Amino acid sequence: MGIKVYKPISPGRRGMTSSTFEEITKKKPEKSLLVTLKRQAGRNNQGRVTVRHRGGGNRPKYRLVDFRRDKVNIPAKVAAIEYDPNRAARLALLHYADGEKRYILAPVGMRVGDSVQSGVNAEIKPGNTLPISAIPVGTMIHNIELQKGKGGQLARSAGTSAQLMAKEGKYAQVRLPSGEVRYVSVACMATIGQVGNPEWNTLKIGKAGRKRHMGWRPTVRGSVMSPRDHPHGGGEGKVGVGMPGPKTPWGKPALGKKTRRRKFTDKFIVKGRGKR
Repeated sequence: MGIKVYKPISPGRRGMTSSTFEEITKKKPEKSLLVTLKRQAGRNNQGRVTVRHRGGGNRPKYRLVDFRRDKVNIPAKVAAIEYDPNRAARLALLHYADGEKRYILAPVGMRVGDSVQSGVNAEIKPGNTLPISAIPVGTMIHNIELQKGKGGQLARSAGTSAQLMAKEGKYAQVRLPSGEVRYVSVACMATIGQVGNPEWNTLKIGKAGRKRHMGWRPTVRGSVMSPRDHPHGGGEGKVGVGMPGPKTPWGKPALGKKTRRRKFTDKFIVKGRGKR
């Protein structure tokens, strides 16, 4: 992937960058793998806004991505590398030997014409999916399952990868992109390699209109609101928040307050994020 830099012919163009899309080999998606999603605009099933600043934007169709990789011992050829408007990673269109077509996350180094496979006997190369028990220690992996057969849930974003650190009986130690080391069952599946498009986070949006195309509406700082709209609001001129620590619009502690509630999974965490 390359980065395209625009000439500063306007304030919005100054500093704006985008992808060159040179790795994309097919412009139109596979129709059999498309579904139309209802637009929620940040609302839950009760119609209440649970994610602020969402709405508008383009209306992309969702690509059905195979995170399970459950077609075991059936070889597939990479037919195309495609753009996905719903995620930062690129997709690889696979044509299986039995005629079925599926999308997978395209790892770094995958090219059209490559052969991929899932199963215990699959080769250790980018794009192949194996049980963790069959993957050598030290290998970089992505699309990692937490429960056998549920599909990959960890390390799926563009440019991310985890490392298999050790194996101990029924569990293996995996170091995640956040630095956390946790136990994962050796029966769970994982894909070899690093997710493609690693330079996506260096892109500069450049202008507000581009953000609106993505479905993000404007965000306003709480300190410039009135006291009735935000705890940080009020005061003459630029003043502090007026409290020991920052708060959310609903008065809850923010910026550093730990919100982790899934205490029953603590036994699987060997080392937390950011801890040495």
